[in-house]
Amino acid sequence: MNTPLAQRQSELLDALLQPRPPEPGAAWHGKGLSAYRANAHAHAERALRDAYPVVAQLIGEDAFHPLARALWHHHPPERGDLSEWGAALAAFITAQSDLNGLPYLSDVARLEWALHLASRAANATPDAASFAWLQREPPERLRLRLAPGTAIVRSPWPVLSLLDAHLHGEPDFATVARRLSDGVAESVRVWRQGATLRLTPVDDTLARFEAALLGGHTLGQALDDTPIDAVAWLGEAVRSGLCVGVTPDAIHNEGEPPCPPTR
Repeated sequence: MNTPLAQRQSELLDALLQPRPPEPGAAWHGKGLSAYRANAHAHAERALRDAYPVVAQLIGEDAFHPLARALWHHHPPERGDLSEWGAALAAFITAQSDLNGLPYLSDVARLEWALHLASRAANATPDAASFAWLQREPPERLRLRLAPGTAIVRSPWPVLSLLDAHLHGEPDFATVARRLSDGVAESVRVWRQGATLRLTPVDDTLARFEAALLGGHTLGQALDDTPIDAVAWLGEAVRSGLCVGVTPDAIHNEGEPPCPPTR
């Protein structure tokens, strides 16, 4: 009886994704399969290096190539566009015992992935009229809309210094080494200011506050958890393109939708 097409396709996919090539005599074995696997590995390495250039520099090409192949086998792409693949690298790194000597590597990967996503995010047009909600509703009933691609990376390591040193040569590596030795922690905000990709260090208080907003907290909840000067922060957030609008919370205390802001 002929093997059903769906089963043959499933066997081929398994043969492509399993860490080791199929043994002789397996359903899929031979030069053709080896060529497909080699092609997939090359694409995986290239795509991952594009998203994680600093990780690649930190561990070297000899270690980065097998890391990319291993990630491809353990967390294969779910879409045809390989630029969308690689989100699992930071967590995958923590499970690699041979990388324990670089304890900051997974956080560098988190920062690079945040940059990668922000670079692909849509440009945002600020909704100026929506800021009238700030006058009409209390903070606990409002959510702030941050620019697409915004992310907060909090790390006990100087991750922004590491990134800048490898990509831009500033600070120098001696300075980065001192910061690593001194245990300098860095929190970083990544966002889009219109079409421009931005990243900047932020103190940990602001990092916790902005992370709460990104996590879906209302403005009131974020302020209760991490009190800051909301007026000063909001003014700068609007000027820098970080905050692009205000949305009333879906759940209104009186059970009625709040009135729309006046224009």
